[in-house]
Amino acid sequence: MDDPEHQPESESLPQSEPEVERLPLFSRGFLRSVFGFLASMLFHLTAVILLAVWVMPGLVQPSVAPLTVRAPAEAVEELETVFLDEQSRPASELSFAVASGDPNVGVEAAASEQVGQVNLDESLLQDPVGVEVNVDGMLASMAGRSDLIQEVPEGTLGQGRAVVDGYQEAIDRITREILLMLYQQKVLVIWCFDQSESMKDDQAEIRDRIERVYTELGLSERAAGDALTTVVTSYGESFAVHTKAPTSDFAEIRAAIDKVPIDPSGEEMMCEAVARSIALYRDYAIKSRRRTALVLVTDECGDREGNVQYLEPAIAEAKAARCKIYVLGREAVFGYPYVYFRYRHPQTGRPHWLRVDRGPETAFVEQLQTNGFRRRHDAHPSGFGPYEQSRMAQQTGGIFFLLPSLEDNLVRGDDRRYELEAMRWYHPDLRSRQEIFEERDKHELRSLLWKIINDLNPYSQTRSKVVEVRDDFSPDFQKFVAQVQQEKAKAKILIGYMAGAAEELEKKAFLREREPEIRWKANYDLMRAQVVAYQARLYEYGAYLDHFVKNPVQAPLQKPPDLRLEHWEIRTRKKTLTGDLIKGHVAKADELFKAVIEAHPGTPWAARAEWELKRGYGVDLYPHYEPPYKDVPNPTPLPKL
Repeated sequence: MDDPEHQPESESLPQSEPEVERLPLFSRGFLRSVFGFLASMLFHLTAVILLAVWVMPGLVQPSVAPLTVRAPAEAVEELETVFLDEQSRPASELSFAVASGDPNVGVEAAASEQVGQVNLDESLLQDPVGVEVNVDGMLASMAGRSDLIQEVPEGTLGQGRAVVDGYQEAIDRITREILLMLYQQKVLVIWCFDQSESMKDDQAEIRDRIERVYTELGLSERAAGDALTTVVTSYGESFAVHTKAPTSDFAEIRAAIDKVPIDPSGEEMMCEAVARSIALYRDYAIKSRRRTALVLVTDECGDREGNVQYLEPAIAEAKAARCKIYVLGREAVFGYPYVYFRYRHPQTGRPHWLRVDRGPETAFVEQLQTNGFRRRHDAHPSGFGPYEQSRMAQQTGGIFFLLPSLEDNLVRGDDRRYELEAMRWYHPDLRSRQEIFEERDKHELRSLLWKIINDLNPYSQTRSKVVEVRDDFSPDFQKFVAQVQQEKAKAKILIGYMAGAAEELEKKAFLREREPEIRWKANYDLMRAQVVAYQARLYEYGAYLDHFVKNPVQAPLQKPPDLRLEHWEIRTRKKTLTGDLIKGHVAKADELFKAVIEAHPGTPWAARAEWELKRGYGVDLYPHYEPPYKDVPNPTPLPKL
């Protein structure tokens, strides 16, 4: 034995074993032996129990496979979305208010993303526990923290989605981002503006917001001199630069913003403009050893083909220049690219709905583009920014700032806001289009939903003549009858397709349980309810038109003071004519919509299901009156928003 605890004190071993001395009962040695035995037994017993606890869960498996969802660790890769309110008055203080009563909370905790809010007091900071700290000293502490981004290394993504209630908190955030960069080195900020007509009303408000940023930055010594320089660019059909050179003079910056023109073409080379803005000043930033940030100001998502072509190059250019991209933009419509603005032509008096491309929030649409009769005209909020803008911000470590108010004359606007917790697992996939396309084809359920969306796409030139039925009819009875016959035939075809889609979705319900993403489960749940509901409404549509032809409602052709009957308009209602004939479909649709609300509470899917339930399943015709339109030769073209 080589165990040192059993080696004798002398090297000379006895030739024979000595007589063992018997210890008296309860002697000190005996007690030592008993306690040692008990301690050893307790130790080994504890070890056996712990081993059993560790091993048992692996032996006892649940009989039902657990639901597979995206791992929580990926939540840190989600884009940060900040909601802005209306306030634009500059702050007179800049401080970090700490939401903690712990007297040990110091500067490091004050900089935390979880509890921080920025306020400025020219050179001093007062936190709730009475500790005064120099602003620039605080920035030094913040800059040294490993969890705050000091630069944008390859692969760095934007932070998790954050919602704020006040404009001051949100605009202070972009001020803080610039201040953090200023502590490391000099900074170049590029303001890139959308030249569209729809931004006209926002220009003064945006300029005031920007002025507030610079006013507050001026309270820090870090922004003094030429430490912070700025350029202003804009885009429409073409690209423009409005500052002769990077400048630190806000008067020049303000004048440059005022020079941003309105482009009447309606074209918007957004992604290309972002790439060109960064590339144009990349050498300047390198030579003057500056960090770069680009702030994109827009209310649209830009030209679709241009986005597909230039989105990834713009991201690559930003990463190469270590440039963060921040977006001051508008919320995407849920699963749909467009919003509409009411516009009455000043010369003819004729009303129009002008279309603006604002989305969707995903790389490809994931919702039906029809309301069951025709193309959608709603503005149901998605809770997220347009895909291209969100991806650029996420991939460069930036933030998407959501402009708060609904614009004037927005058709069917909805100012609903979704809670962070409700939306946590419903974030859109912000990977590249190619990656999303390839993965979608690997999932049978996603491919099925995509096929139905495309088959019912009213924006397809080949399908629009079949998948849309008329929602306005001529006041002339003979024309009305002809229109009814044509629309009844299309409704019959649509009902047949909806029935086939509903049957296929029912058969593939097992794929829903295999789907790993809850967002796609929600897409399936809502579409399944819609194709059942739309069958009932289309059947009622045909029946009601038949009834109206046989029992026409009388309406005056003119109303005082100068209104005339323009057309008969289809609207939905609770009351139905066909009753028992669609009773089964109505009951099934109600059940499925309520299931969507229960399974996905507080999300756009639940909101859309609630809206569908409120529509009812019956239809009615309402007379629509307008003043007479003026016959103007060569009227001014409609604005292109």
